[in-house]
Amino acid sequence: MIAKILSSAVIGIDAYLVEVEVDIAQGLPTFTTVGLPEASVKESKERVKSAINNSGYTFPDDRITVNLAPANIKKEGTGFDLPIALGILSATGIISRGITSKYLILGELSLDGRIKPVNGTLPMAIAAKDAGYAGIIVPYDNRQEASIVDEIAVLPVKTLSQTVNFFTGFSQIEPEKTDISAIFDQDNSSEVDFSEVMGQEHVKRALEIASAGGHNLIMIGPPGSGKTMLTKRLPTILPPISFDEAIETTKIYSVVGMLSKEQAIVTKRPFRSPHHTISDAGLIGGGHNPRPGEVSMAHNGVLFLDELPEFKKHVLEVLRQPLEDLKVTISRASSTITYPSSFMLIAAMNPCPCGYFSDPKHECRCTYPQIHRYRSKISGPLMDRIDIHVEVPAVPYKDLMGDAQAEPSEDIRKRVTAARAIQSERFRRAKIYCNARMSSRHIKKHCKIDEDSCNLLESAIDKLGFSARAYNRILKISRTIADLEGEPDIRADHISEAIQYRSLDRGKHFS
Repeated sequence: MIAKILSSAVIGIDAYLVEVEVDIAQGLPTFTTVGLPEASVKESKERVKSAINNSGYTFPDDRITVNLAPANIKKEGTGFDLPIALGILSATGIISRGITSKYLILGELSLDGRIKPVNGTLPMAIAAKDAGYAGIIVPYDNRQEASIVDEIAVLPVKTLSQTVNFFTGFSQIEPEKTDISAIFDQDNSSEVDFSEVMGQEHVKRALEIASAGGHNLIMIGPPGSGKTMLTKRLPTILPPISFDEAIETTKIYSVVGMLSKEQAIVTKRPFRSPHHTISDAGLIGGGHNPRPGEVSMAHNGVLFLDELPEFKKHVLEVLRQPLEDLKVTISRASSTITYPSSFMLIAAMNPCPCGYFSDPKHECRCTYPQIHRYRSKISGPLMDRIDIHVEVPAVPYKDLMGDAQAEPSEDIRKRVTAARAIQSERFRRAKIYCNARMSSRHIKKHCKIDEDSCNLLESAIDKLGFSARAYNRILKISRTIADLEGEPDIRADHISEAIQYRSLDRGKHFS
């Protein structure tokens, strides 16, 4: 007899539907799985057999063939355990074959019949909704993330026997409901705040501009000047994450398996800070079975690279594509996978190997060739893709011991959010959401400057040797500064401030 159960799998961060076909025929007892299953899928036969027997049902001593369609796509993960088990029970007549066709089913089985969570439940729930299914049956620990999808019943199950009883009509399963608005209204206060940072007002200003326009930023300064401390407080001034952005980010975390069982959706912008020993596959994504890297985990948030020159040069160079394209494409012989990677890059570095070059209170022990070799680890093309360059000097004693209260993060965040609202309205018909993503066409339309500003910018380019990309960066930063002030037009003082944030261009410091 043949039975068909509907399930799903993930490619990249999007799900596709899989038909689990089970055929039971007379013959020697065998269990064969076809349809390009990987090792974890092939091993499901042992889990399924033990789970069925230990749940009080009889595993047939016949020839069992399981086909996972479409057969031309490699199947990964353990989420096919429950569909295969239900397919076997349906083929043996324990479950009616008609009732299971209304639901998409996924779950990993333990040997005693308990159902364990699987990765990628959220995109699978979205796929089930788009396909018009009445509901989706998910492991109990995945109920929160699946239930944020509207217009589909999410039925959480804990055991195989509970699932069978539901399909045979002996029990009902209450659909899981999640109040999305209540989750976003929860207190998202942080333990850190900009008011705790004494001094460094010009660096705070640069971080505010970066947050308002989504600009990439690099800080250069001696050890202990506060680069890491400031960056860790950056998420407290970023604009709140929108629902659509939260769904995109949650899909990535769901595929990787980084959502806790009580977490329905990512409500804060991600902040990722990988160690400098990370590989290119760890940063960009990839591996034998491709998975998202740190640039995708930071999607709609911040990627912080501390001690930037300590990263391997080839690792830094692979950042150029995601910074430009806002996505990462990983190609393998069998498939090509694309992950989103729209993030703010925040980098920090010392001015030299010892860290005290140009510091008036510490003697630098580095030779010029050492300094040049240290800084040359960061290529010109990569530096050109970083909008804002800011120098972070050591904090004076009077600032450390001063009584003046620094501005809290909440006040800065209000200005940043207001500036982002202006940009959202400006780009409402485009597929961008902030000034940093403007193309040449957008810059020409939205960054018009007067004659005084043109003269100032021309003089700066001639004297400082800025590249064409740096010219566009200056206009983008100027547009953001004007937005922070609520000004419709870019003024000369906006251009002047923006020029100051290109101080680390190679023509000046890295030659």
